[in-house]
Amino acid sequence: MSRQNYTFTSESVSEGHPDKVCDRISDAVLDAFLAEEPEARVACETFATTNRVVIGGEVGLSDQDKLKDYMGRIDAITRACIKDIGYEQDKFHHETVEITNLLHEQSAHIAQGVDAAGNKDEGAGDQGIMFGYATTETDALMPAPIQYSHAILRRLAEVRKDGTEPALGPDAKSQLSVLYENGKPVGVSSIVLSTQHLDEALTSADIQAIVEPYIREVLPEGWVTDGTVWHVNPTGKFVIGGPDGDAGLTGRKIIVDTYGGAAPHGGGAFSGKDPTKVDRSAAYAARYLAKNVVAAGMADRCTIQLSYAIGVSQPLSVYADTHGTGEVEPAAIEAAIAQVMDLSPRGIRTRLQLNKPIYERTAAYGHFGREPDADGGFSWEKTDLVEALKNAV
Repeated sequence: MSRQNYTFTSESVSEGHPDKVCDRISDAVLDAFLAEEPEARVACETFATTNRVVIGGEVGLSDQDKLKDYMGRIDAITRACIKDIGYEQDKFHHETVEITNLLHEQSAHIAQGVDAAGNKDEGAGDQGIMFGYATTETDALMPAPIQYSHAILRRLAEVRKDGTEPALGPDAKSQLSVLYENGKPVGVSSIVLSTQHLDEALTSADIQAIVEPYIREVLPEGWVTDGTVWHVNPTGKFVIGGPDGDAGLTGRKIIVDTYGGAAPHGGGAFSGKDPTKVDRSAAYAARYLAKNVVAAGMADRCTIQLSYAIGVSQPLSVYADTHGTGEVEPAAIEAAIAQVMDLSPRGIRTRLQLNKPIYERTAAYGHFGREPDADGGFSWEKTDLVEALKNAV
């Protein structure tokens, strides 16, 4: 039997964190190509440091002559991302940052493995393993530590951007240590919040006075007690933030992006990758399946693993684990999954409508546990497979 009484910790980072700046730019580039052509191929990586952003990777359109036109848009896309995040520092400013664009045409050797041709179905864009997870401990069917770590930073970003708290800067990190009793989250033993601030005179106590009401507002009632330990800007001043303070790189926050360490991770990052790349699309599919299994009442917790080989259409394996909480045997869940969803790359993209410019919004505050959008964003958060799964077991 799994432990019932324990403390578990997860962290989140804000949209102004250097790595998240890079994720945002990579996904904005992806969206620009998908808006032009739903079947565009993109693998975009971004690096950011003091006064500089470097963008590289592979892109492909059916009409490769159009690539030159799109290369001219990368500069404006990048500056728009940095401006929206809020960077106007002397050494990282959306108007003055130097941008180097090293994107190039997709490798023909990769394309031949992925593209459908003759009797060959479209294959996966790479080999690898992907995990999805869901749990009943929050309404979003997400682990509480990561869900509330994200919520804190989203709220602080809102009040920073709307002018309510102009002293706050874009770069921030949160961390919650959540107490579990009888397997359920009941409180917070410690709260860590480091946030950039624009006034050098502000102390850690000053920053705590600003952020504490918003943190208490976001967390469930009764979770913060007299025994909760606070660490707000524990190193003191935090004025120099973002890529000026620390270099950023696409894909370095994979645990923040997923389940905060509460579930396994296959190792592949998401941002900047078009949905032929199963690192992204199959991880979304695995979350979709795990969430629907839990929403169907088949288990209180569920992990789904999928595995793929580059150029091969169907998954090599489908694995389910209900962590001893299942009302249905895992083998029966695995069989049901095979009945209710085509897990080929094309099948995933069709079911979840992934060939759309919906990815820039995923770059911060988690890819999971979000509300589905009317335009198809976060479609993998829907629970529209519940009845099909019930009928299949």
